[in-house]
Amino acid sequence: MNIEELQWFVTLAETEHVTDAAAELGISQPTLSRSLARLEAQVGAPLFARLNRRLQLNSYGEILLEHARRSIGEMRSATERIAALRDPETGTVRLAFLHSQAGGFVPDLLRRFRIEAPRVQFELFQGPAHTILERLANGRADLAITSPRPSDHPWRVLYVERLCLAVPRGHRFAGRARLRLADAADEPFVALRPEFGLRLLTDELCLEAGIAPPVVFEAMEIPTMEGLVAAGFGVAVVPVPRPDRAEPGAVYVPLIETTAKRQIGLTWSPDREMPPTARRLVDFIMHIRHDLT
Repeated sequence: MNIEELQWFVTLAETEHVTDAAAELGISQPTLSRSLARLEAQVGAPLFARLNRRLQLNSYGEILLEHARRSIGEMRSATERIAALRDPETGTVRLAFLHSQAGGFVPDLLRRFRIEAPRVQFELFQGPAHTILERLANGRADLAITSPRPSDHPWRVLYVERLCLAVPRGHRFAGRARLRLADAADEPFVALRPEFGLRLLTDELCLEAGIAPPVVFEAMEIPTMEGLVAAGFGVAVVPVPRPDRAEPGAVYVPLIETTAKRQIGLTWSPDREMPPTARRLVDFIMHIRHDLT
């Protein structure tokens, strides 16, 4: 039972005459009759009462007509929604991004893009890197701004953040101009949960430095880490913040290691076709990315 045959059935139910319905549909009468026979075979019951040369819906046909009209309407609505999604002028972009990008980079990006494309809609998701990749994989996101670089995904670097060690004010490292991570081997660490991207980078840096510091708390967001550092719970590896977003109770000491950095990049699923609206956003981001950092 396909949508076209359901449409033929609805026309036949409205005209109550095979010849008239066939003429309206632009098909032959035998084609319409065979289609009706297939429908009746599929539902397992006759759909019309035959009265001379006319057809009149019976109770079975009335049930099918109700559902056929509903199905046709739903398919039309789905088609219209898909067309809207694919329209680069009025479509929808499903964008996922890291918690840490919500305070400046992403809002600034969206503000600029909406000036150029005011009718484009957004479905936004804010979360950790592993959840972002899951959304790309299952088709719930078109694009992602994330870190670190996911394997086997397209990748466009947007900018690079230097990493530092956040320490409480008055800490023995607070007056340092720079610091080796190995110097903090005996310090308690505040970190993100193990599956988070920044935690993976932190663990790699500690491994390179030959240290395994105790983690006293695993947070969900960087501001939580910084707040706990300011409260004296420990130290934390975090991106060097913008001056207006630094935690007042913390001091940010740059790390000497050349690998102490985090790439923020744009990615998408390699297995799914990118909608035109999302492609438009990619082109826009790559054109203005240097103005956003």
